[in-house]
Amino acid sequence: MKLILLFLSVVLVNNVITSQFLGICPFLGVSKKTDTAIGMGLAVTFVLTLASFMTYFVQVLLIKTHTEFLQTIAFILVIASIVQFVEMVLQKMSPSLYQALGVFLPLITTNCAVLGIAIVNIQKGYNLVETLINGAGAGIGFTLAIVIFAGIRERLELADIPEAFKGFPITLISAGLMAMAFLGFTGLIKL
Repeated sequence: MKLILLFLSVVLVNNVITSQFLGICPFLGVSKKTDTAIGMGLAVTFVLTLASFMTYFVQVLLIKTHTEFLQTIAFILVIASIVQFVEMVLQKMSPSLYQALGVFLPLITTNCAVLGIAIVNIQKGYNLVETLINGAGAGIGFTLAIVIFAGIRERLELADIPEAFKGFPITLISAGLMAMAFLGFTGLIKL
């Protein structure tokens, strides 16, 4: 039951986008079309899950060698390697998605959500299973938020918006309103 609550908590209550404000760059940059948002969400979910898994073992190694001060550098190297792998796979398997994600795909390396979740896993003392669930849940929460937001932005393209609010202003207003909607889940789950 605790693992289910952890998963629901990271997807809804402590969503990396709407609650922790991590990963905002790809959230705003890739959320113009739902198809692209789904692709980015799946890529980030894969990277978050795999990075959480691998950084768990890297941290164990750092502790055994008394080199915990290298945590950030080691985690970034692991994340960069995973993103490079994802980039190569997408380029071969789905060139259209690779093109649509553009510069935002390699930017997953510097996506603070990926590094943030890896560090949160260590700070909260999660075991391997909890680390995997937290990483996967954060990725699914990221995907949920970016896909919902992409749907909102697609609808806004058809809406009659005052000239002063067209473009980025209405995007930021919509993101703020969506974050407020996710705040409705606060208090739902207590760990």
